Amino acid sequence: MINRRSFLKRMACSGALIATSQLPSFAEDKPSVFPQRGQYERLSLSYAVVELGLKKPFSVLHISDSHLAAAYAHENEKKQELSKSRTINFGGRQEEALRDALSWAKQHVDYVIHTGDLIDWQSEANFDLVKKYFGDGLIGSLGNHEFSTDMWLSDPKEEKNESYKDNTRKKLQEVYPFNVRFQSQVVNDVNFITLDDVYGYVTEEQVNMFKEEVKKGLPIVLCMHVPFHTEKIWRATCRVWYEKGQLTTGELPVPKGDYTVQKEDPVTRDFIAYLRQEPLLKCILAGHEHITVEDQFSPTCREYLVAGGFLFHGREVLFI
Repeated sequence: MINRRSFLKRMACSGALIATSQLPSFAEDKPSVFPQRGQYERLSLSYAVVELGLKKPFSVLHISDSHLAAAYAHENEKKQELSKSRTINFGGRQEEALRDALSWAKQHVDYVIHTGDLIDWQSEANFDLVKKYFGDGLIGSLGNHEFSTDMWLSDPKEEKNESYKDNTRKKLQEVYPFNVRFQSQVVNDVNFITLDDVYGYVTEEQVNMFKEEVKKGLPIVLCMHVPFHTEKIWRATCRVWYEKGQLTTGELPVPKGDYTVQKEDPVTRDFIAYLRQEPLLKCILAGHEHITVEDQFSPTCREYLVAGGFLFHGREVLFI
């Protein structure tokens, strides 16, 4: 447990990014796939350049959706079964993929940001993996799986609201060394803002904090788990997740889920409309959908989704 003084100290020194110089080093595993090739050929990296007119350019590795699925032997039977089934579900190489990404980042970029679902559900073993790989450094934002106690099989049942998140938010705050609701960090005159939007909506409190950050007058990079859906991003999402079979004509399915929330929740809908008119918003980084896709969000801002880290995916973003 951490006391209030320690917590505030951590908040004062933390932000949206972790400098790669702060990442721990790990003994390299022998690749289980392509063992005679270079380790980093296993990574599937895309690239983006965000032009901001900076005096000092810098680079960020954006990763998301690692879905670590570990459980200690002393944890309950349900967590043991989840560890087995979910490890199989995600291919069994989640931790290996995370190590590859962080090791590559130490050699090639300045910072790392992770936009949620680092763990697949709450367990002592998963929490220890968060600390193992990131220590007191920042990983960015939470995902919906961070709030899952036993993959939604336990009481209280998952409800996609703030009350449900309050059941374990204090515990998560003790594990993750950043403000899990909203965080700001200025890097080379760029304001990186992360926020919790894991069920598709944002709160009035978050909106007010964002508008306070705008007053700094700096270019903003918004980092969160669930993307703000454009028609292009929604279509790409449905081509992966559509429940009624493959989409073959490029049609746009009827909005549902997070996309519906963003259209119908008044606070979120108004916030998105506000963001589309905010010239300081230059870039959005998100995950959640397990696909790599991008689209123009506003005249000044492009939105980038990155595919699952468990599949060795990531994106290097160069800010110049």
